Amino acid sequence: MAKLIFENTQEEKEIASGEALHEVCEEAGVPFACTEGVCGTCVIEVVEGMENLSAFSQEEKDFLGDQDRERLACQCKIQGGCVRIKY
Repeated sequence: MAKLIFENTQEEKEIASGEALHEVCEEAGVPFACTEGVCGTCVIEVVEGMENLSAFSQEEKDFLGDQDRERLACQCKIQGGCVRIKY
């Protein structure tokens, strides 16, 4: 199991390793529109644990450019450990 912490609300969710963040983030209030990595509505800031997320998708590379602390919640999966995000 992995843990996703929402910095905005201090809410913590345990989710299975390898699971996409989309559903858990949407339940927590992260806005979504296309869910295909095109619109950028679901941009999140990774405060801690970037190494615990899947590699950047091509959609994220195209939309975000330099990959620093931002990810598209519709595109990434948690691999394990703990990830803390802001939205």
